[in-house]
Amino acid sequence: MGQATGTLVEEAQLSSPQVQEAFGRLRTSVVLYGVISAIVLGTVAVLAFGGQSVTSFMWVRSAILLAVSVLIHRMVVSAAQGSRRAYERVRTLTVILPIAIIGVDLIPGLCPSWFAVMQGVSALALVLAATVTRGAQLRTVFPKSA
Repeated sequence: MGQATGTLVEEAQLSSPQVQEAFGRLRTSVVLYGVISAIVLGTVAVLAFGGQSVTSFMWVRSAILLAVSVLIHRMVVSAAQGSRRAYERVRTLTVILPIAIIGVDLIPGLCPSWFAVMQGVSALALVLAATVTRGAQLRTVFPKSA
């Protein structure tokens, strides 16, 4: 991997134990977000099949947020391989998504409180991921000035 295009970082920087540990924490946070998102979708499915009232909003939002977790995970893998673009996208998404998730959940009457709480818990995993992307280890590998 070379610096020629400005989109990849040097392999030596990526192989440092501190950087690998940071990417490990980032992957764990994103996987946790995905697991919680899957639990939310599963809960919606169980309630629906059990005859409880669920809205199309709950179905669509749960499915989309689960799909987003897969996309973010793929970006984390690309970033761990040196993709600056993937890192920047993960860095941005892990800040914007929790705000959007919680903001939508605060709209009165849009979703039941249990749903909002579960979505909020998933957002906490993304907040943890956001702190990792802004940590010293990854900022050193992906400085803004490059």
